[in-house]
Amino acid sequence: MTAAVSAPVSSDPLTLLREYRALAPWGLRDLSALAGGILDASGIVPVSSVARSRPTERTIRFYVTRGLVSPPEGRGTAATYGYRHLLQVLAIKLRQMEGATLETIVQEAAQLTGDAIERRVAATLGPRLPRPAQLPLLRGPGTARGRVGRALHSWLTPPAEAREARPTTCRRIPIGPGVELLVDDRHPALRLPDADAALAAAVSAALAELQPGD
Repeated sequence: MTAAVSAPVSSDPLTLLREYRALAPWGLRDLSALAGGILDASGIVPVSSVARSRPTERTIRFYVTRGLVSPPEGRGTAATYGYRHLLQVLAIKLRQMEGATLETIVQEAAQLTGDAIERRVAATLGPRLPRPAQLPLLRGPGTARGRVGRALHSWLTPPAEAREARPTTCRRIPIGPGVELLVDDRHPALRLPDADAALAAAVSAALAELQPGD
């Protein structure tokens, strides 16, 4: 059984970072998932528990009220976020991972232009920055919205020939006690970096949400 093969990583992090611009605009849910996916895939180890948390929708709204993230286009459920918003969210979380306080980040943000933020994010992520198609954003049916959601859903959908009823081999992925996941070897999800771990984590999270509360 062969391992998943990763796409080659660009030698220029700035050029690679700009690939995400083509996926905009996003809704708030997609923006938080995309920023969190980039940070998770980069493998950067934060210095504090605050920095370890993913940027949630509530967190991004807070950043907007503090002036750290620009207001979105539109209001309510029609609000959309672009490439600049993604850079701002990444910049904040990366500085937190380096140990900077929110007050320090607010002071720094007032001195930075959009180009400077983009260069800082690219330089900090460096060669660890994943391509869009490498992100393990394995989300449940109906949760992906916006262009990034449609793009990832399309990429993860098995080709027609893989859905035909004919003999195939499956990869067996342990999830937890009494739970295993069988995935057709031809499924594109297995092309993700660390596919077994990414799928196991996604299924474990989905099962945890189904558990009744204490």
